Amino acid sequence: MADVQTLNSIRVNASNNPLSIEEQRKMHAYWRAANYLSVGQIYLFANPLLREPLKIDHVKPRLLGHWGTTPGLNFIYVHFNRLIRKLGLNCIYIAGPGHGGPGLVANTYLEGSYTEFYPNITQDEEGMRRLFKQFK
Repeated sequence: MADVQTLNSIRVNASNNPLSIEEQRKMHAYWRAANYLSVGQIYLFANPLLREPLKIDHVKPRLLGHWGTTPGLNFIYVHFNRLIRKLGLNCIYIAGPGHGGPGLVANTYLEGSYTEFYPNITQDEEGMRRLFKQFK
């Protein structure tokens, strides 16, 4: 658990050092990518990069996960990760199991750690297809 001094340091750094336009752009792009990967896990069975018009065959017949929790989890992940890296914090983001799982999987896929544990889920179009298809 963070002590009061660490929390005060975070508050001071956050309020005195607003995000640059470039940091905002990168974080927003990352958040959008995590959201897309999350949606794909919940809804898509095939066509992960939408290279062809979406067809009913590409959509899963039964959904797994819940979109409502996902953007918030992804938002917390990207912002908290920035603070961990910027301030050198020794902490971890823990989220319980449940319908928000696709969000955390999406973030670990983006950062590469998911592929380290599951080498068949590669960082390319075929890997994305496998990532989406495995949640059924």
